[in-house]
Amino acid sequence: MRSTTRTLLAAGLVLGIAAGPAAPPALAAALSPAASARSAHAAPDTSPDTALDPATRAALEAAIADLPTDDATAALVRVGGTDGTWRGCSGVHDLTTNRPADPAARFRAGSVTKVFTAAVALQLAAEGTLDLDRTAHSYLPELIPAAYRKVTVRQLLNHTHGIPAPDFPGDTVEEAYANRFRTYEPEDMVRSATAKKPEFAPGKKQHYLNIGYTIAGLLIERVTGDSYEHQVSSRVLDPLGLRDTYFPGTSPRIRGPHNHGYQVMKLDDGTTGLRDVSVWRATDAWAAGDIISTTADLERFTQALFAGEVVRGPLLKEMFTLPQVADFTSGKRAAYSVGLSMKKLGGREVWGKTGGRWGYNAAIASTRDGSRTLVYSVNSTDAKGQDTNKVALNIMVAAFGQP
Repeated sequence: MRSTTRTLLAAGLVLGIAAGPAAPPALAAALSPAASARSAHAAPDTSPDTALDPATRAALEAAIADLPTDDATAALVRVGGTDGTWRGCSGVHDLTTNRPADPAARFRAGSVTKVFTAAVALQLAAEGTLDLDRTAHSYLPELIPAAYRKVTVRQLLNHTHGIPAPDFPGDTVEEAYANRFRTYEPEDMVRSATAKKPEFAPGKKQHYLNIGYTIAGLLIERVTGDSYEHQVSSRVLDPLGLRDTYFPGTSPRIRGPHNHGYQVMKLDDGTTGLRDVSVWRATDAWAAGDIISTTADLERFTQALFAGEVVRGPLLKEMFTLPQVADFTSGKRAAYSVGLSMKKLGGREVWGKTGGRWGYNAAIASTRDGSRTLVYSVNSTDAKGQDTNKVALNIMVAAFGQP
């Protein structure tokens, strides 16, 4: 099979509910007062809305009003399901022209990619091509060393494998930016990770990292004899008609219409401010986080997934089953299943996945019965920060309620 060159970097985000970090005062100078005034109210698109309750509509409008701000420069939101629908768009296309944000724009969806990877793995399991209880070592003996010979495919997918993260050059956003065009083979990242000692015995704890999904992508290629990207396209993107969703490969650019992403960092003159980070080689996380999509496509995917149209039969239950272990870092109950995560909001379970790429935060979420779904893209100015972006947090709470 062909050799691929892909970059692997960083971890994704859970459906976290915490206040976003405050941006430095210098940020305000980059935000045009004219742009802020022009986008002070959410602008729903022309799609027909059904009767979403007025309080939720008002909360959603408030959540994305007054962009751009120190936290975000644009936001695109779609709420769906039997409870009613709503579409919102606020902010700017870019901080140079201050044109209104494009509601149909493509964006980097980050770790939402993991849901697509998990769906394909579960389809292969349903077909008998991939065994969730078989070890990764048995499929990739030349790559997975003896120290990790007991790690199963299921443990890769639900983050209970105990494999640490690989090493990457640099620790700061400035160093990441300097290496934004660097590429890595996924096999090299696996070797870097598995050269270290296990964090814990397989199946005993949970630690959310990208490396399990990097290996899962390689497993998909091994058992199918095909590329990971083509398997996702032929099994998910094409059947659902997701024509604006694609894998960028080694291209650092987002193809087609997109709103620019910005990141707070130290600039060349030594000051701290916003840098346009829209052009960035987005293969950093490959099967763990490099997909590009739109809110319309992700809404279609979310609704089809929760309706059992993507993963069919009993294996769909894997996506809604949390392992009965503790989180490796917090000690709290595990929050990740195969592909998804769960958070209780507004008194009900909300399942979904968030993603963060430099300049972009994204999420898909839904109640288990599909009565309410949410997709958003927020052009966050600290998209890979430790805390949830304030605008993204407000959108989630507006759609589903307080935790």
